[in-house]
Amino acid sequence: MIELIPAIPSLHDAVLAERLQQRIDQKTKPLGALGRLETLMLRLGLILGSETPRLSEPQMMVFAGDHGLTAQGVSAYPSDVTWQMVENFIAGGAAVSVLARQHGMALTVIDAGVNHEFTPRPGLQIAKIAAGTADSLHGPAMSADQCATAIAAGKTLLRQRPGNAVLLGEMGIGNSSAAALLLARLAGQPIALCTGRGTGLNDAQLDHKTQVLARVLDRHHGASEPLAALAAMGGFEIAMMVGSILQAALERRVIVVDGFIASSAVLVAARLQPAVLERCVFSHRSDEPGHRLMLQALQADPLLDLGLRLGEGSGAALAWPLLESACRVLGEMASFASAGVSEAGSS
Repeated sequence: MIELIPAIPSLHDAVLAERLQQRIDQKTKPLGALGRLETLMLRLGLILGSETPRLSEPQMMVFAGDHGLTAQGVSAYPSDVTWQMVENFIAGGAAVSVLARQHGMALTVIDAGVNHEFTPRPGLQIAKIAAGTADSLHGPAMSADQCATAIAAGKTLLRQRPGNAVLLGEMGIGNSSAAALLLARLAGQPIALCTGRGTGLNDAQLDHKTQVLARVLDRHHGASEPLAALAAMGGFEIAMMVGSILQAALERRVIVVDGFIASSAVLVAARLQPAVLERCVFSHRSDEPGHRLMLQALQADPLLDLGLRLGEGSGAALAWPLLESACRVLGEMASFASAGVSEAGSS
């Protein structure tokens, strides 16, 4: 599958970085007074290769898939909720639907592997690999070929969309288990620390989930490389996100990362091509305990911490106005010279 993975070059550009920092520092404000918004300005400028970056045609992509592991009772909700929520997304009733509408984003829901046959319609992309993954407690969640097909589909879906920014979301009952497994394997963290309540498990259910995931890790102890771990324990929606992330990074688009599950796809992509992370803006810190460990593994500093654990891309959409503000301030805020304002230390 290695031919599927494009080489992602570093964005390192010392000249552009210096020019961006000078532009930021010369704005009519004390040095550093806009805090982390200044860090965001610098990042967006480097990703888009401009001292005056502009965000255009943001694409909200929500990947959906079912998970065979739900047969082991790792979720409080039945698998039917996956396809029901896909219908809710398309109908405009989900949180991410509302937020995408508010911000004028194109929202596409991708059936990566839902156990349901959807009627084709605008806003829905059917790219089904299979009707859900296999139960990873008893064998690989997907074959190597299925994993490769999902990654390739994710790359194609991204190429088909305009704009220079993509916001990643997902839906899949059981996918917090897949994310926890990927975190444990690829970041070397104890599964108990990676596992959370997901859709709202009680203490007994959380303990059961943790025990099941420990058995899955043991079952796939040899799947240590990123693609092997993804095929053995991941999900179709996660694999398709990996493909979209790699393609977006190659095209130098801004990648706005949502919560725990979306971050697990970034973790896989970054283990394959570390420079992917230079293109990522992490929107928020999820209330799912494993997400804190995930962010640490990715050396990521998210913009928001609102106690969210919804997924869908909702956190990415909530953070979007900060990216727009960063670009506007960088491009439109006056400098000391243009505004005729004295700088610190001038007489």
